Amino acid sequence: MEAQPSLSSTPESAPQPLRILMPSPLGPLGIEILGTALTRVRFEPAEPELSTFTPLHEIDGSDFLDEVFGRLAEYFAGARRRLDLELDLCASGTDPFARRVLKEAAKIPYGRTRTCRSLAETVGRPDCGAEMVAILLANPLPIVVPCHRVVAEDGTPGEYVGGVPRKLWLLELEAQGSEPL
Repeated sequence: MEAQPSLSSTPESAPQPLRILMPSPLGPLGIEILGTALTRVRFEPAEPELSTFTPLHEIDGSDFLDEVFGRLAEYFAGARRRLDLELDLCASGTDPFARRVLKEAAKIPYGRTRTCRSLAETVGRPDCGAEMVAILLANPLPIVVPCHRVVAEDGTPGEYVGGVPRKLWLLELEAQGSEPL
């Protein structure tokens, strides 16, 4: 009788993400890349996870990595408005509705904001405010999917996956470089 593979085991050939620690004005960012897609951005990863990231300065460069980290550095310097990086929300385990919400958040233009309610209406669920906030706070790709551009109904910044001070910094960065209406 032939042995059947265990359903609880993971295939050894499953690709593992490249994990790089990038310095930024917001503190160290843990960037995960699978193939040519970003799958996760973590603010200041702590131990034991921190040790799984390779510092950017220790990475042998490639055209692809130079492009990814160059675009992020340009964004933080206020010289780039659109990152235009490939991302994979499925790899981070987000459900279909969360992916829909995050894709809509990604459409918010640089230097602009939308309210949580407006975003909820766009995805066809105007009464799911708490669920919207939970999805945005679990955004696996903050900055790349700019959930910092979603504000509370009263115009205050509201919560953020990286903390309110980081959200305020990002909103100020974009306000300085945005064109007036």
